[in-house]
Amino acid sequence: MLVSSSRVRPHAALPLLALAFPVALAACASASKTTAVAPAASAAFAEPEAPAAQAAQAEHERPGLGTAWGEAVPSQISFRPFERASREPWAALVLHYNDADGAAAHAAYLGARPAPLEVDAGEGALSVAVTDDDGRPFPGFAAGDRTLVIGEDGARYKIVVRNRSAARFEVVASVDGLDVLDGQPASPSRRGYLVEPHGELTIDGFRTSSDAVAAFRFGRVADSYAAQTTGDRNVGVIGMAIFRERGAPPVHRERSPWTPDEVERRDSADPFPAGAERGYAAPPPRTW
Repeated sequence: MLVSSSRVRPHAALPLLALAFPVALAACASASKTTAVAPAASAAFAEPEAPAAQAAQAEHERPGLGTAWGEAVPSQISFRPFERASREPWAALVLHYNDADGAAAHAAYLGARPAPLEVDAGEGALSVAVTDDDGRPFPGFAAGDRTLVIGEDGARYKIVVRNRSAARFEVVASVDGLDVLDGQPASPSRRGYLVEPHGELTIDGFRTSSDAVAAFRFGRVADSYAAQTTGDRNVGVIGMAIFRERGAPPVHRERSPWTPDEVERRDSADPFPAGAERGYAAPPPRTW
């Protein structure tokens, strides 16, 4: 299935979700109406179950952060058609996350320094950020093809995708190796969310029904949704496979007025352009 942003601001275009056939689903902001959940026999939208054998905790618990199954968050979805231009993703993106110590260790390994992160994808046509509940990007490190986000234990987070182009895209997203739509091991061949032209997609949890998600929250690896279901091997990574739409024109990031020359002029602007010589203020010239 393909779904769009889980939360929508008033008057914003509805985000979308897609099915295996060329149909997609759009999320809407209203939480007053509840839609039926998938049948109980289905693995989709299932809550995590405690491990069958939890007799003794491992001697050495893995350090760092994972993503826990958080509180229920209202999030309605609806459907729209979307046919992929290709079986292979047009672009892909990987974000690693950890606590401050773990991210610093990883960054030291890569030789990087921290900064607020919003990462470009698809030749700059889209950007992706991991934000807090107020929309502020978490800090992190970027080095080569590695991006590391610094999270905080207990903090809620969202994945925000911004589309700077006139085309729309399908975004298949995963957290800790699990598909954000059904909580199962992720694959690019599954369907995902739609992001509209010049639109913004917010994915803020594992989808539990067509009306709600379980919020993403940083937490101990042992408490992560992945560790409680399929295992913790892929904890600490967020993935995105991005697909173009069949028949859409070539994608180009819209040209920015901030050319290198203009940026250089701004950077070299002189706050005190006059010389050292000065006198007193002169009166304005006479007009008669």
